[in-house]
Amino acid sequence: MLFAKSSSKRSCQARVLLLFILHLPFFYPETVFAQAKEASTKVAAGSHYQKSAFHRFWWGKHYRRIWAEPVEVPYFRLQDFKGGAKPLVQGGSFQTKNLRIMTPDSQEYVLRSIDKDPSKALPPFLQRTFVANLMRDQTSVIHPYGAFIVAALAKAADVYHTNPMLVYIADDPALGEFRHEFAHMLALLEERPDGNWKNLESFGNPEEVISSKKAFERMVSNPLHQGEARRYLRSRLFDMWLGDWSRREDQWRWAVHWQEGITHYSPIPRDRDHAFFKFNDGVLTKMVSMFKPNYQSFDKTIESTNVKGLMKSSREMDAYLLTYVTKEEFEQEALALQQKLTDAVIDQALQQWPPQIQELSLKKFSTSLKSRRKDLLRAARVFYKEINREVHLPGTDGEDLFELSFEKDGTLLVQHWDKTPGKDKRLLHHRTFRPSETKKLSIYGLGEEDTFLLKGEGTNKMQIKLYGGEETDELQLAPGLRLKGKKIQVLDEEDGNEYPRHRRLKKKTYTPAANEFDGKGWLLRYRLH
Repeated sequence: MLFAKSSSKRSCQARVLLLFILHLPFFYPETVFAQAKEASTKVAAGSHYQKSAFHRFWWGKHYRRIWAEPVEVPYFRLQDFKGGAKPLVQGGSFQTKNLRIMTPDSQEYVLRSIDKDPSKALPPFLQRTFVANLMRDQTSVIHPYGAFIVAALAKAADVYHTNPMLVYIADDPALGEFRHEFAHMLALLEERPDGNWKNLESFGNPEEVISSKKAFERMVSNPLHQGEARRYLRSRLFDMWLGDWSRREDQWRWAVHWQEGITHYSPIPRDRDHAFFKFNDGVLTKMVSMFKPNYQSFDKTIESTNVKGLMKSSREMDAYLLTYVTKEEFEQEALALQQKLTDAVIDQALQQWPPQIQELSLKKFSTSLKSRRKDLLRAARVFYKEINREVHLPGTDGEDLFELSFEKDGTLLVQHWDKTPGKDKRLLHHRTFRPSETKKLSIYGLGEEDTFLLKGEGTNKMQIKLYGGEETDELQLAPGLRLKGKKIQVLDEEDGNEYPRHRRLKKKTYTPAANEFDGKGWLLRYRLH
């Protein structure tokens, strides 16, 4: 009897305990019983870049110590990001892994690997050789956390920008087919500048963001589609201040805005991997930098001789978009940056780094950024000088009118008009060119029927070439034209093109190259075809 009572008591206790356990989920969050989700982890971006003193002597110290320093990083899980994101597609270059993701509001973001492996661009037979190892090793020229201070600096400079965050991708089942490639990866998370970002101030709140290819195609096809030259100039001077030499066409996106019948394209720089580049601090890498002018290290000064290197990857784009920007405007943008990028702005931006990286980089970067700021005006003047020695002025595939007014002091005023039939002509651009700055000037009508009008009573001191391009074009001589000096070359096809005679004109019939014929051909200059 005693045994029965004891057994009954234990059975009752068991039932109570079971009911308690079954009802627990109603009183406590489910996550209490799931495997604990850690908020962050400590990880180094690339400890494999630590090398011997002998190796560093020959191949450079670079940012090896920064790469090897463990930092505290928050975990990233798709379901926790902006209401739950889903993976879309893997992308990236040979050296970087990218994963595009989409949030419930249809906005796209991208996860980009911090570590790089440029050896993947090599032919397969070289990918397991010392050449591949050396290429991988030189990734240490990049500051792994450089991009994370750029946003705050760009905001102060009024330069459009993404807003990168440092994350560690968890081993997340929601990654699906991408789990193997991206789980346990240190990554940069940022907005993907494409589509509608009307709620994002750092892109200018545009309803449309497009690629360089699309933007350039529109600009060259229609005279009422124009790039925002001053904003682009500001971005390029900002690039030079950061020592960011890798600014090819694909590293830009364009915010589209409409105003007074004109469609404007404003630049959004992306991919700041090469900001704060540090290369020539080894014996062999210093030798390489002598032959690669763009491989210049970020230090306390922007040397005049380094400006060419910082221009190299985007020289054609600079020449196209900055054609009508004056020297005074170059100087104004440089001075404005000097005023906006204050000591307080710089110091606050550097606080974006993890504490461990601040200990290693903050002091040196603070000194260098403040010192380089002083060189911005000089850099702007060198920049202007470089792109204005030889100028190429393109028209569009619309009907363009170029008025060339020769002044008595040797200067030349160029006015570019839209002369679409049935509409009043509209002035698009104008600028005065000086022979002391510009030695060669080429003007391209490109598609449709274009007109070149020569007027004035001056002396031509420049080598000027006028290219008709597609369709039948016209050259007009204004009444009272009195032109002295160098002859102007007129180059066009024979068919249908008739030009007046003048002792200062030299007509040349030729078959135009593709990049002189129409807008589509013009884009061949920008690797965007």
